[in-house]
Amino acid sequence: MIEEASDALFAQVGMGPFAPDDEDHLDLAVAVFACDDPALGFASVGEVDGAAHLWQLSVLPSAGRQGRGTALVSAVCDWAGRAGYGAVTLTTFRDVPWNAPFYARLGFEVVDRLTPGLAAIRHHERVGGDDDFGPRVAMRKSVGP
Repeated sequence: MIEEASDALFAQVGMGPFAPDDEDHLDLAVAVFACDDPALGFASVGEVDGAAHLWQLSVLPSAGRQGRGTALVSAVCDWAGRAGYGAVTLTTFRDVPWNAPFYARLGFEVVDRLTPGLAAIRHHERVGGDDDFGPRVAMRKSVGP
């Protein structure tokens, strides 16, 4: 429910509907973070090329713009650092305000040279049609020593 409601925001900027996620990454999830009870948002995190990878961040639109997304990303980064990861990576839409610009404000930087795992994710996104909606980027934030 949270994911579907969150995805509906993309229609406001002329994007979607998206192809269903094959959810291959869910078996790689090492942590899932939720905010509030009942949950109003979540972050799903796995591992890609030795870095924590933020597969998904979703917040209910009715609960958005109140710091929940920022709190979830902070929780992911804090957890990743404590768990011994040196970085958190993700892929996202470059020009959607609540995507790459949001992550950039939180210290993520666009990755110019992709690791094999990030390259595979980007290939999967292209083949799945995500790039048809707009340019996508991989991003990284250092969280370790």
